[in-house]
Amino acid sequence: MKIVIGLLKLILKIVAAPVVVVLTVAIWMCVGIVYVSGLVLGLISMVITVLGVAVLITYSPQNGIILLVIAFLLSPFGLPQLAFWLLGKVQDLKFVIQDLVYG
Repeated sequence: MKIVIGLLKLILKIVAAPVVVVLTVAIWMCVGIVYVSGLVLGLISMVITVLGVAVLITYSPQNGIILLVIAFLLSPFGLPQLAFWLLGKVQDLKFVIQDLVYG
């Protein structure tokens, strides 16, 4: 019976190894993409913020507030932060798989 359990654990480790490797590579790639896009979106956010303040003062407060909200979502505190949170959850899943299989 111990031989069968040992064999099943070995098969589980062999099956789980590619999953862990794929998750690790995907996390590395996504972190790089989010980092670069965060820089670009930060610059775009700055331009939209300046435009939003100008529109808020000169033209229409409603449109200026809308532009400022869009600028906040594009800033490093908006969508990039959400992407890093989601990547953290995927990394937690990877660690759970590693702990359960390789214990």
